[in-house]
Order: sequence, then structure tokens, then C-alpha cells
Amino acid sequence: MLNYRHLYYFWMVAKEGGLARAAERLDMAIQTISVQVRALEKSLGRQLLKPAGRTLVLTEAGQQVFARAEAIFQLGQRLEEEISQPEAAAGASIRLAVGLSDGISKLAAHTLLRPLLATVGLRLLCHEGEFEQLQSELAQHHLDVVLAGQAAPSNPNLRLSSERLVSSPVDWYGPTHLVQASTQAAFPAVLQQLPVLLPTTHSVLRASLDRWLEEQGLRPQVVGEFEDSALMSVFAAGGLGVFPVSRLGADDLGLMPGLVLLGRCQDLHEEIHAIYGRRGQHHPLVQKLLGRTGQMNTGL
Repeated sequence: MLNYRHLYYFWMVAKEGGLARAAERLDMAIQTISVQVRALEKSLGRQLLKPAGRTLVLTEAGQQVFARAEAIFQLGQRLEEEISQPEAAAGASIRLAVGLSDGISKLAAHTLLRPLLATVGLRLLCHEGEFEQLQSELAQHHLDVVLAGQAAPSNPNLRLSSERLVSSPVDWYGPTHLVQASTQAAFPAVLQQLPVLLPTTHSVLRASLDRWLEEQGLRPQVVGEFEDSALMSVFAAGGLGVFPVSRLGADDLGLMPGLVLLGRCQDLHEEIHAIYGRRGQHHPLVQKLLGRTGQMNTGL
């Protein structure tokens, strides 16, 4: 039977980005937590964490276990909230209007918003649009917060604030048959041999990807461009090609069987910023979103 205490310690290590930070958060000895994580790996028969320089990163199995642990402990948090807030359980609602810039990874945005989804009585409204349009809706108090790939520009007329929520490394995934057939070349050179999917030029990440490919001396065959990262992953799962996704957004790829890791780009990152006005400054869920900044910059 699965030991949930072991699972909890592994979950904390993954969320905090390492044994030392998890030990500090839990006020426990590093050795104690390390023993618990090794016990979980032994019981599951799979390595969940592996060294990468001076840090630890999740293995493919570790990513799967982390996604399930996230769901399990969020359900536990929701249970506590339901018990402690009977008035919310009785039918009170809280509205959160979020704008999603058309250039950001929707998979990563979902991961950032996921902890808010357990809020009892939540009514979530999501609007997708161009960056300038969403800023205007914020200024008119139609939205509580906007998630975008860039900070709010300096404009005294709009009176908007912004904070970077995450800077997540970018990894490449693809359908199993393409990844398994590409063993003759190492990553990233193997991209030259594979059909590639990319975000459109609406995405801030696209410019970074183009520069990175040029630095690597690669000119891959681009067979598709997508504004929506979730749609891009669906086509990839269908066998169209390999694609880049922020490590944060990769948490949701478990919902699409058949996608496996091709390679990691530690020097390429996708940033997501939260932009808000006076309305968002006083919204409890916006403040909860902003309070997660330190936990999300883990590089896992």
C-alpha cells in the first residue's frame, strides 16, 4: 500500500526544487527527507529524482508521480477549506476573471491557476486575447488579472502593476514513435531530422526559440505553427511532430498519452507575468496567485 507520508516528502522536494529547500520548509533534517524519498522510489520500483549538476531534477517517472501527488494533496487542501468554510460550502461564490495573452503557453497557465481551482464556490472566467486588448480590459475593471509573456509596459494612464510568476525551462516532447526512431543523433542536433511544431510569432517564446535554434546551427523542418500550446500538444500526440513546452506546462501532458520527453533546454526559458490593477490588488485569489512566486521558480 502506498505510503502517503513518503509521497508527501517527495512532493515537497519537487515543489521546493531540492532537498535543502524542502528541509527548510518542513523544518526537518535533509537526511530524514532523503530517506523518505528513497523509500518511495524503492516501493514504486522507479527512480523519481536524478542529479543535474548541483540540483535535482525529476525523471520522466518522477514527473508522472509529481502530477498525481499534486492532485492528491490539492484535494486534501480542498477538504480542509470545505470544513473550515461552511458558508462557502453552503453556496457562496467567488468570481475570478482571468485574461490569457494569446502568446503564452496555455498548459503553463493552467498549471499556475490549478491551486486556485480547489477554491470552494469558485466561478472562473477565462478570456483569451491580444496583449493590448487585455490591458484595456484590466484598466476598465473587466478582468481581475492577466497572464502574459511580458511585464506591463510603463503607462501612467493605465495604472497597472505586474510581477513575474515563473521562469520555466523549455523541454521538447514528441510522439513515442518519432522519439524512439531518432536515436542516431543527440539532442538538440536530432531536431534537424524531425518534423517540428512551433508556437506562432504571437508568442514571446517564439522569438527566443528562433534565436536558440540559430545558436545551435539548426534549421529544422517546421510542419506546423500554433497559437495555443494545448492544441499544439494534441497535434503532436497525433503524430504530427515534436514540439517545445515549458517544464511548468509539461505537467499537463500526462493527459495526452503517447508523448515522451525528447530533450531539455536548460538555457531557454518561458516567462509568465501576472498583470493587475486596483481591482486585482484586493482580490484574494489574485493575491494567492502572486504569493506562489517563490514556489514556482524551481526549474523543475
